[in-house]
Amino acid sequence: MNRNTKIAVAVPLLLVIAVVAFIWPKHDTGPAPSAASKAMPIAEKVARGAYLARAADCMACHTTRGGAAFAGGRALQTPFGNVISPNITADQETGIGNWSADDFWNALHNGKAKDGRLLYPAFPYTNYTAMTRDDSDAMYAYFQTIAPVKQASAPHTLRFPYNQQAMLAVWRALYFKPAVYAPDAGKSAEWNRGAYLVQGPGHCIACHSERNALGASDKGLSGGLIPVLGWYAPSLTSDREAGLGDWDVKDITDLLKTGISQRATVFGPMAEVVRESLQHLSDEDARAMAVYLKSLPNESGKREPYERSKEPEAAAWLAAGAKIYNKQCLDCHGKNGEGIAPHYPPLAGNRALTMDEAVNPIRLVLNGGFAPGTAGNPRPYGMPPFSHSLNDVEVAQVVSYLRAAWGNNAPPVESTTVNRYRNVPLE
Repeated sequence: MNRNTKIAVAVPLLLVIAVVAFIWPKHDTGPAPSAASKAMPIAEKVARGAYLARAADCMACHTTRGGAAFAGGRALQTPFGNVISPNITADQETGIGNWSADDFWNALHNGKAKDGRLLYPAFPYTNYTAMTRDDSDAMYAYFQTIAPVKQASAPHTLRFPYNQQAMLAVWRALYFKPAVYAPDAGKSAEWNRGAYLVQGPGHCIACHSERNALGASDKGLSGGLIPVLGWYAPSLTSDREAGLGDWDVKDITDLLKTGISQRATVFGPMAEVVRESLQHLSDEDARAMAVYLKSLPNESGKREPYERSKEPEAAAWLAAGAKIYNKQCLDCHGKNGEGIAPHYPPLAGNRALTMDEAVNPIRLVLNGGFAPGTAGNPRPYGMPPFSHSLNDVEVAQVVSYLRAAWGNNAPPVESTTVNRYRNVPLE
């Protein structure tokens, strides 16, 4: 290789190195631990950390079904490949037993591992960065008490170029900046507590947000399809979907704490969130979240009325759906879709049925609907699955009927859409 060729190769390489060095995430130390946190008795700090770990639902990702708690190994599916959750028990070699409180804070706040590697945002540090240093230290104290499990963390299985740290540095330069939650002085202490829980440990935006082609959220709670789970997390800012502006605070609190309320019942992935995380919140924290969620502005406006086809085929499609409903659904949900709240949700005026995305009612008919068992609802009622007794056409017909009856007004569903979700795993 002659001198000119070497220069031709070296210059672009140096430019790439310079660009990567320029955008490589800088370390943000954030606030120091408070004097109160430093003086807190260790038992009290551990208890506080255990509460926050529940609020953050850490076990959901860091525990495989039937596996040891927090030992990792769960494959978190993404459009770019799988991210394998690491072992976060107190094991010195394979867990985080040799981490310091600073290392733990760096992971939550800056999205960096102890060895300096950039972490993938499947670990929601983009939300956890809002957490305070005191809360991070409490969680660290708790995780240091978790029984050590010697289980090496498996490598991620991401496709090129998403498996490159340089690519992740570019992503972070575009979409992430560490920042602890800053209270709004114009709002009440209760509202700020709810905002902190929703935006930080609760990381609600991880599901209830649309994502772009690179997997970055739009920073709002405007709803989004979760492709790998096959569910739609409805908008929390639109009264066309799950917006809570016209709900009573008590009904929102009940839904978060028990999974049921006079207005709705949670199913699918949200049932797991309530069972494993939200039901363990204090009454005060659940209410604070409800106050904040109710205050979110309605950002989506009104939907244009759907002009239903008057063709005989369209009427016959709905008539077939009505026949299925009368045979399979009427006993629980009523002749007029009135239901028996809170255990049998009303279907008339039910916004979960009339959203643009019809995936959730399709999944419920196919796979059944099961509210979580919680302290406030220990013996939940469930809806049986019909995937074994109704074919794709029949499911499409009954869901289309539900979206058209009793004043509901949303487009019909096609059998090809049903087929797309028939074999999607439940989790």
